[in-house]
Amino acid sequence: MRQGRGDGYPEFASARTGHLYRSACLLTGGDTHLAEDLVQETLGRVYVRWGRIARADNPAAYAQTVLTRTFLAHQRRFSSRRERASDVLPDLPDPGTSGDTPLRLTLIEALGRLSAKDRAVVVLRYWEDRSIEETAAAMDTSSAAVRTRCVRALARLRALLGDALSEYASP
Repeated sequence: MRQGRGDGYPEFASARTGHLYRSACLLTGGDTHLAEDLVQETLGRVYVRWGRIARADNPAAYAQTVLTRTFLAHQRRFSSRRERASDVLPDLPDPGTSGDTPLRLTLIEALGRLSAKDRAVVVLRYWEDRSIEETAAAMDTSSAAVRTRCVRALARLRALLGDALSEYASP
């Protein structure tokens, strides 16, 4: 019996949406609206090919690759017309929230200042914990290019963050 396109897809989408959203937030530098759009587009693209993807070894990795490529394509199309986020936050976080909120905001702001490809490399390598080869495949580039981007992106992050992270380090 042939598997239908939707068989297993709702469960897959429910299980992966949160992870895809968190990755998309990091890729977009904290732009939650764009992250939601990217996740929806990714899930739509995965659904169209679900019959083949469901038979693959790792549908989750495929979805992550689609998310990364969708993000990079979006950046190419809209990089010159994109709205720029302000460096001033409108509200202060609630004092009762998690203690790592300022650290998260600092890291997301620094990620937002990286180029789209540098951000994608950092997210895939260090958030997704992918190998250099997996990252290269997801970004459709060479392993050497991923290594070079990693070194440059991390150096740029260190320069952007400077001493900003020292206040979060435990004594």
